[in-house]
Amino acid sequence: MSIPTPATDAIRDTLPDDLKDIRLNVGAVLTGENLQPTQALGVAVAAARFVRCQPLTAALESDIRAGLGEVASSVLSDAVAAAGLMAMNTVYYRFRHMLGKESYEARSPRLRMSRMAQPATSKLDFELMSLGCAALAGCELCIKNHEASLLHLGASEDACHDAVRIAAVVNAAACGLA
Repeated sequence: MSIPTPATDAIRDTLPDDLKDIRLNVGAVLTGENLQPTQALGVAVAAARFVRCQPLTAALESDIRAGLGEVASSVLSDAVAAAGLMAMNTVYYRFRHMLGKESYEARSPRLRMSRMAQPATSKLDFELMSLGCAALAGCELCIKNHEASLLHLGASEDACHDAVRIAAVVNAAACGLA
């Protein structure tokens, strides 16, 4: 099952000819080969928010509201929360990981992130959104932790791969829309 994405299609079509590959990729990855449409669109809007691409975020959110009915608000709520939490966590945990000092590892982060344990959709969907954002940030520790959590929750490596592909294409589209 596919969800129509007319607003996203319209903004995708504004990408210059130099980014024809990206235009084609936007349409291809949003079908979510191994993800449900709600998951694919959730990852896409979380990624668009994470990279602060307002035009793409607005288009995706419009399509989600129009195409997902009663679950739209839950998907959008989790996308906002995942993007925000990952904006914080990827900076903090990448800092700790890059330094690799036991003195920092021993410190409590004292950063609230309870929403990760109580998402509006499902833990699996929230983790997919988080994995996409972690990949965008290049936080090795976050990527490994979210991928492991997804596998533990029953997601396939193919689903993880799709989430990162979606985030990568959203990032590329954001460059073209800047």
